[in-house]
Amino acid sequence: MQRMMLIGPSQCGKTSLTQCLRGENIHYQKTQAIVWSPTTIDTPGEYLENRSLYSALLVSACEADIIALVLNAGAPWSPFSPGFTSSMNRPVIGVVTKADLASMEQISLVKCWLREAGAHNVLVTSAVNNNGVTELFALLHTEDVCR
Repeated sequence: MQRMMLIGPSQCGKTSLTQCLRGENIHYQKTQAIVWSPTTIDTPGEYLENRSLYSALLVSACEADIIALVLNAGAPWSPFSPGFTSSMNRPVIGVVTKADLASMEQISLVKCWLREAGAHNVLVTSAVNNNGVTELFALLHTEDVCR
């Protein structure tokens, strides 16, 4: 399984998605620092929201096999600039979370934002009802992530 680094704003569902991928019960836990595991690198939203912390994201990306840009389906705007991941030199996927709480129009807009930021493949998930999690898990077990 490839090690995935999750990057996204605060409360977008990165930790819940990580818990779901590990088969754990979902419980809210504020990520205060980068949390390393054999299969994931869970980053605090503040690292994305504060540009002075971008260097920590860049350094941590070196330890990942794949970068996942994460946005919740109801996000009012994208915190990712176009080409955000170009300096990370890793395959990039997009993950739309909380899909159970948004319309198809909202989900389509968020998918577009993730592609503009550098995601080649965008998956739509919901950790609450486990939608899309199996597909993400399968993707992490393939060699060619960006197809």
